[in-house]
Amino acid sequence: MTSIGGVEMVDWNLAVATATRLVRPGPEVSREEARAVVAELRRHAKSSEEHVRAFTRMAASGGPASDTPVLVVDRAGWIRANVAGFRQILKPLLGKVQDRRGGLPGGAVLGAVGGKVTGVELGMLLSFLASRVLGQYETFAPSTRELPGSPGGGRLLLVAPNIVHVERELDVAPHDFRLWVALHEETHRTQFTAVPWLRDHIESEIQAFLGETDVDPATLLERVREAVQSLSGGRPADEDEGDGRGAPSIIELVQTPAQREILARLTAVMSLLEGHADYVMDGVGPEVVPSVAEIREKFQKRRASGAGRLDQALRKLLGLDAKLRQYRDGERFVRAVANQVGMDGFNRVWTSPNTLPTKAEISKPAEWVARVHRKAES
Repeated sequence: MTSIGGVEMVDWNLAVATATRLVRPGPEVSREEARAVVAELRRHAKSSEEHVRAFTRMAASGGPASDTPVLVVDRAGWIRANVAGFRQILKPLLGKVQDRRGGLPGGAVLGAVGGKVTGVELGMLLSFLASRVLGQYETFAPSTRELPGSPGGGRLLLVAPNIVHVERELDVAPHDFRLWVALHEETHRTQFTAVPWLRDHIESEIQAFLGETDVDPATLLERVREAVQSLSGGRPADEDEGDGRGAPSIIELVQTPAQREILARLTAVMSLLEGHADYVMDGVGPEVVPSVAEIREKFQKRRASGAGRLDQALRKLLGLDAKLRQYRDGERFVRAVANQVGMDGFNRVWTSPNTLPTKAEISKPAEWVARVHRKAES
């Protein structure tokens, strides 16, 4: 990415350093226990592949993304991986901002100061998230020696300290919980390795969203300030507005009309992917995870509740409550469609971008069935 005077718009190294310094320490485990956890997670990831593909009837396409590695990481490793992903996906947008700022008086100074401020802010965000993510399929992060990926992009991360922390907090069987988590994340890997166009489609939508972003720094700052004031300017974060959703998140305030249309499509596809993963891990679970019912009940309660008022405020500001709705609504969509037309019928969703559900169809699965199946049969 081009930079002004050798200074990038985001100080990525500072972001990593800040997040690593601020992230909470993981649970206390001995060295032997840590090695055992890592080994077991790797075994579960391998066995999950067979279970998921048999249940979903989805097979790897044989393309470059098929051979995606499984990496068991700590919180610092998750931070480094996600900074690399942010850097990759935001490169075109930051390039536009860089060009705009380069023509302003004092642009180089603004770039240097702004890059460090943004690096610290990004680091603070990642330090908050790094202790909460159990696993993640990384679609866009570049491969490095420390964090290898597949030639076509993609790697599966399992965050060992977070998995151990949650299994202890929920007081569930560790072996069962680790396999249950692996089933969810393996479903994401199967989605991208079995559907060769999916990665490029999502990337094009994200780039279209970023391309519509107003790159004027003052405008962006004002919109972010509005989001912050919605939380701290006299209205409690959990106080509902007329639509029952409460104060808007940052992502809701920075949208143009064109971005809202793109975000609706992205919301639909992410709801599909997350809901499908939940549906699969619950479908496979009873056969291979004896305590799946207990795990699901306890995990759902934990997922739906924040650790406190500050946690709830941050979740709202960052749009994480929307993520919870994606799990719930997407799972309902997948279940309803599979019940009506079977797994093979549901799998028509992966035919092309045109067969993906719309945001409205996620809430009304029968409309997707009518559009995709009846049209195909006519």
